[in-house]
Amino acid sequence: MTTHRVLLVIFADFQLLDATGPAEVFAAVAEHLPLRGDHVGYRLQAVSPDGGLMRSSTGLELMTEALPEPPSVAGCTVLVAGGYGVQKAMSQGALARWLAAVEPHALRCGAICTGAFLLAQAGLLEGRPVVTHWRYAALLQRMFPGLRVLEDALFVRDGRIYSSAGVTAGMDLSLSLVEEDHGREVSLQVAKGLVMYLRRPGGQRQFSAELLMQQAPEDGPLERLVRWLREHLHEPLDVEDMAAWLAISPRTLHRHCQGALGITPAKLLLQLRLDAACRLLEGGGSSLKRVALQSGFASEYNLRRAFVQVLGVTPGEYRQRFCR
Repeated sequence: MTTHRVLLVIFADFQLLDATGPAEVFAAVAEHLPLRGDHVGYRLQAVSPDGGLMRSSTGLELMTEALPEPPSVAGCTVLVAGGYGVQKAMSQGALARWLAAVEPHALRCGAICTGAFLLAQAGLLEGRPVVTHWRYAALLQRMFPGLRVLEDALFVRDGRIYSSAGVTAGMDLSLSLVEEDHGREVSLQVAKGLVMYLRRPGGQRQFSAELLMQQAPEDGPLERLVRWLREHLHEPLDVEDMAAWLAISPRTLHRHCQGALGITPAKLLLQLRLDAACRLLEGGGSSLKRVALQSGFASEYNLRRAFVQVLGVTPGEYRQRFCR
């Protein structure tokens, strides 16, 4: 059995778990494979632009090797960590240039969390579905409009390119790569050993509207508005209706939403409708037409279009995955 080489690409102020989480998944494989020779399973290498000790955003450091020459990466898996330092790494450009040169040689390339920004900068995600941490999904879409950013998936594969959501989703992605390489039984044993789900239930949707509202002042106008909207989602509401209920102008409502939540009022209303539709689908008792009416999408067509554009799945597919 051959040893598969995995390069964990990091930079200053990287997210520690983005690198060590996948490393633990890959390292755990060896104990579930028959021992043949000195190495079985995966050989891990942490690499960075200059090599040496690389400080994470936690302050802990990881020893790295310098970025290898692209032809030497043939047949390897390349995973790029995310973290607060990704903006500086992008401004320096070295990692993006290296990734662009490496991609033709690598078996597969992937990103953990905001590592997707570096893959995008390298031109590896153009025209592809991609996922990143929910907090940065809108920014990724604005910076790279040629991408199709999904807002709910924990990880996504498109050909030889992979991306995953925030932090621990990198472990979910790594577990799926283990399954590709060694089969379901090995990945299941690794998941059990690490006390992980082989298929984690739910997606980033569970962190969407509720987490957005945690950013708003308690019992402020937006919190009151959201409580009212949840009781009236079945009605044909728009931004003007929302502003009128608060007795403010649409412009003022827009300013409140952008300042407190970082989204537009229309996006807030859409997210609330999606959350309501998802809860109805998870319950399993309503037809798609009824789900569309109760959540305010008015028709199955509108419901389907919203699900595909925002979550990357149809309502029917969502129900199959998450119905209780």
